Amino acid sequence: MNQRTYVAGVGMTPFGKHLGSSVKQLTRSAVEQALADAGCAPDDLQMAFFANAAQGHMEGQDMIRGQIALRAMGLIGLPVVNVENACASASTAFQMAAALVGGGGADIVLAVGAEKMFSEDKAHTLGVFDGAWDVHDVVAGRERLLRMGEGVEPPPGSTSPRPYSVFMDIYAAFGRMHMREYGSTQRQFAAVSAKNHRHSVHNPLAQYRQAYSVEEILAAPPIAYPLTLPMCSPVSDGAAAAIVCSEAGLARLAGDRARAVRVLGWALQGGSDRAAADLDRHLVRLAAQRVYEQAGVGPEDISVAEVHDATAIGEIIQSEVLGLCAPGAGGFCAERGETRIGGRIPINPSGGLESKGHPIGATGLGQIFELVTQLRGEAGSRQVDGARLALAENGGGLYGIEEAAACVTLLGR
Repeated sequence: MNQRTYVAGVGMTPFGKHLGSSVKQLTRSAVEQALADAGCAPDDLQMAFFANAAQGHMEGQDMIRGQIALRAMGLIGLPVVNVENACASASTAFQMAAALVGGGGADIVLAVGAEKMFSEDKAHTLGVFDGAWDVHDVVAGRERLLRMGEGVEPPPGSTSPRPYSVFMDIYAAFGRMHMREYGSTQRQFAAVSAKNHRHSVHNPLAQYRQAYSVEEILAAPPIAYPLTLPMCSPVSDGAAAAIVCSEAGLARLAGDRARAVRVLGWALQGGSDRAAADLDRHLVRLAAQRVYEQAGVGPEDISVAEVHDATAIGEIIQSEVLGLCAPGAGGFCAERGETRIGGRIPINPSGGLESKGHPIGATGLGQIFELVTQLRGEAGSRQVDGARLALAENGGGLYGIEEAAACVTLLGR
């Protein structure tokens, strides 16, 4: 980035079931909050990046989603770029805003993500995920991914008879591979989930705010071994937004400049055809290395992180490839309490996707909302003491044996 870049304001709706609200209404709520938080007038905005992944599938709004959603709240004539990058859509929109501002192309830019996924037709909702991998390679791709779990046999009765996303089978295979290679256990996965649900109790915007013990999570209905229901992110609606600006833009806003948060580094990485065991080439590891180099820091310097825990297994894998835990140690770190608030490296103080919720086109900006709140010292009962550097990781889709896209972003005070 050629010039300093800041997050001046953030906004977020509660994540959950919003049957009575449209994409337009959710967008308006998040954007108006972000504008007010930044002390930014709508006319100050020079560009908007609008993230959404599912509206085409859910409602048939295949094009100009952002223009329609933002026009409904009076943002007429504003240049809008629509961003779709599967579950990484919102973090990609945020990084595009940061790139534009950091490169001198604009001074005040909006990044917003919104999603409506709930439907009375559950099969229709779950069908969203069918387009998040190569639709011309479904059978071979599924077999390739599921082979990663070979060597750990699921116990009888450990697969749900009810419909669920095919991505849960894939995460389960990732988990069984981790068990086979590193000796991690289902109990450790449950420890991650228990920690995140405990964190979410203190997050008023979280979809679920009930604490669970490790034993309760292990005894919960199975999804696909080793996953049980509380270890998996739910279907969610919601929106989140951020105002990204330069120093010149910040000076024009009416908000408190002392609350602005620096964007210290970011990287968007694509998936590869690496071997499953070649984690040195994992796309998140590559992205994280670039971000650490940009900022001149290392993983040991991170105060708090929000990572993509579509399942508890995902959090363990991401904590390792980000360098927050040693390879193979993510489950042990969670079991020892190192990743809880008050631990060595708090991960997902918001409750994560497992309990905060996962409206896929808004998720990445939900992470930014949480980390900005943490860095400002405004997170209340879930506050990480002394938070100075905050890391976000958000992945989307599948390509080969890993995500198709991953965004890693570093924020700081």
